[in-house]
Amino acid sequence: LGTNTVRFLVVDVDPAGRWSGVAEDQQVTRLGAGLAESGALGEDAMARTSAVVTAYVDRARALGAAGVRIVATSAVREASNGRAFAAAIQAQTGRPVEIVSGAEEARLTLRGVSRGLGGLPGLTLLVDIGGGSTEYVLARDGLAVHAVSLRLGVVALAERFPFPDRVDWSRYGELARHVAERLARELPPTIVAGPVDRLVGTAGTATTLAALDLALTRYDPGRVQGHALHRAAIERLLARLGALSVRQRAALPCLEPGRADLIIPGIAIAQATLDRVGADALV
Repeated sequence: LGTNTVRFLVVDVDPAGRWSGVAEDQQVTRLGAGLAESGALGEDAMARTSAVVTAYVDRARALGAAGVRIVATSAVREASNGRAFAAAIQAQTGRPVEIVSGAEEARLTLRGVSRGLGGLPGLTLLVDIGGGSTEYVLARDGLAVHAVSLRLGVVALAERFPFPDRVDWSRYGELARHVAERLARELPPTIVAGPVDRLVGTAGTATTLAALDLALTRYDPGRVQGHALHRAAIERLLARLGALSVRQRAALPCLEPGRADLIIPGIAIAQATLDRVGADALV
């Protein structure tokens, strides 16, 4: 249950703990809309999100799920009414809402990425660009060494630096400087102390950019996962997307309409991360 997107996954688990997917889905509900300014979740955003979560719980039960977990991240943990919203979801679905900390979100993300990429030998820096926060995890041989969760998310950035039409490049420069300054100020030296074997990106910004770089007409996780997004490719994608309005971006294959306004600030975080780490590519 994220700041921008609600994700749904049902799996079969065998006695050895291996699992295989049964069903998955996601819907953009923009739960964190206006949160940065007001400090609270909005009524419309809560209503949209509650309806999707309730439908997903019903769908999971209809598929025979023995256990249903609802896990909330940045928007719910930071909002002044986040716990009240979690209680309302529990009353409606009969299932408690687990509000994870930034550190726990980082740990779980690292586990998922390590499994998805078949292990992470050597030194890896993981960046999870989210709607309400961005997590950085430094891992050695797949085990976290240092982690930090920054209140730097694409939803708040899109609200502060909107580009409904073609990108105003002077305004994008302000966005890029703002993000770079935040990373310089808030990323601990332990995270960016030296070179890493790989920089790995996860979540919607990274996967969308990879799909666009691969010129996919339909999203293919098998090709997206493990794709290397080089700095020059990200710059080309920024120029291409920046020449389009939000409506035109939303019409591109593999770019969800609910992400069309978020992809520009997502690129700013990706570029600033490459610069800060001194990396040439994002896996």
